[in-house]
Amino acid sequence: MNRPILLVEDNPDDVTLTLRAFKQSKILNPIIVATDGVEALDYLFGTGAYAGRDVSELPAVMLLDLKLPRVDGIEVLRRIRADERTRLLLVVVLTSSKEERDIFQSYDLHTNSYMRKPVNFEQFLEVVRQIGIYWLLLNEPPPVAVPKL
Repeated sequence: MNRPILLVEDNPDDVTLTLRAFKQSKILNPIIVATDGVEALDYLFGTGAYAGRDVSELPAVMLLDLKLPRVDGIEVLRRIRADERTRLLLVVVLTSSKEERDIFQSYDLHTNSYMRKPVNFEQFLEVVRQIGIYWLLLNEPPPVAVPKL
């Protein structure tokens, strides 16, 4: 079974566009949508509404918006990278932010990629399609279990 994609996005229109783009690109991975940072962290760490979830199954990739309610994307990234269980999770920041500080902080916290959301509908679909192709098909992800060195 394909590992899920975790989409962390509070804008319902962007969620709809992203889901449509994955469907058009024939990306078959299940997509989990978290609408804020707390929900994303609950999913990843098996707490809150996701208590009891098998946290050993990490998403194939997480698409993370930065401007989120309750806990922002930078803090989500900080907590993911600070925890041994999630520190190698593939994270693509997909945001409308053009602020240099956001770009710097994201890379400082070891995001795998930083992409700005295009405003144009067709361009947005193409960006999401390319994300799917690269991160799900071409990229060689880290092993799910940490190898003993």
